Amino acid sequence: MMELKRASRATLYRGKVFDLIVDEVEYPSGTRGIREIAHHPGGAAVVPITDQNEVVLIQQLRYPFANRLLELPAGKLIPGEDPSAAAARELREETGLVAARLEKLLSIYTTPGFCDEIIHLFLGTGLSTSSQGHAREEGESSMTVHLFPMETALAMIDKGEIKDAKTIIGLTIAEQHLHKSRSAS
Repeated sequence: MMELKRASRATLYRGKVFDLIVDEVEYPSGTRGIREIAHHPGGAAVVPITDQNEVVLIQQLRYPFANRLLELPAGKLIPGEDPSAAAARELREETGLVAARLEKLLSIYTTPGFCDEIIHLFLGTGLSTSSQGHAREEGESSMTVHLFPMETALAMIDKGEIKDAKTIIGLTIAEQHLHKSRSAS
């Protein structure tokens, strides 16, 4: 593994979602270079599956793409927050649902070339309606909730109708996990 030595670090921007850090590094050869890092606190996402093998997705406006995307319920971790607690919170806030069971599937690096964000993916089963309803943030007010049979959602990936990486990975891994669980029974 190639080790880089950090010569200096500067935080150029502190934002609501991420901070922009610029490091000057020294390579083993002695040459110096610049590494830009979007520092993110991480996030959690849930693949909510109904007893009828339907997946609950949300559709929301994603400003950088000027488009509404179908995605898993997900959100940013509050500093020090347990990822499973964040997953449960985001599921309730965005869909108005709670899961009787949250099972960790895996953690992913979203864009390791420039960002240190890690998203923790969970499978949510035993869904019921929250007595508190949803609690969306202002930027989520136009969010809508959709139910799809798992087979349909997976076909939507193949057709390019679902483009969000965490959603593609989450749905694919959840289906593999559920298939293994059904086979073992």
